[in-house]
Amino acid sequence: MSAQQPADQDFLPSRPTEPGTLVGARMRKWDGTAHWRFDGAYLGRDDHGLWLGYRTGTLFSRPGRQFRSKNPGLVLFGDVGWVADLYRGHPRGARLYIDLTTVPEWRAVPDAGDAPAFEVTAVDLDLDVLAQEPGSKQASARGESFIDDEDEFAEHTVQYGYPPSVVAQVRADADRLLAAVRAGEAPYDGPTAERWFAVLDAL
Repeated sequence: MSAQQPADQDFLPSRPTEPGTLVGARMRKWDGTAHWRFDGAYLGRDDHGLWLGYRTGTLFSRPGRQFRSKNPGLVLFGDVGWVADLYRGHPRGARLYIDLTTVPEWRAVPDAGDAPAFEVTAVDLDLDVLAQEPGSKQASARGESFIDDEDEFAEHTVQYGYPPSVVAQVRADADRLLAAVRAGEAPYDGPTAERWFAVLDAL
């Protein structure tokens, strides 16, 4: 696993290259309003995308709600339209949570000081693919893996006026991701996440 990434042509990299670099994840909704935000440590990249890690007690916030994580986790920003959270020791037995999004965008933050030196943003497009630990209460109630927030997606399709091409793409991506999760394909196979948790633990 190499964390190295070529710099932009002007030699100001828009993405981090050093493991441990602080990154601000700043999600938003289609109309530009703020959604979930958190800061994580850059771990590196592989064929699946760029990986961030966060520790127990990390603050997650959005307008009207905030909480501190009760477990460490990984967040994988793919090069296409999704963002995957992979958990270790989740108190409710969650194994992973994939947000369908626009393609994540990265930028450097000049003179950030104590703030994150890089930010990554994406538009949350409502549908999620969830997987629960086998035998957990949630798995017994809804199954080990499923697509969630269909009602929110339908509501926002009208409220925000999602283009038909976006609606079709999000639905196709959700179906594809659910199939990959159920098949145990990397990076949803377990060992891939454990390799990146080892990087987080070593920081």
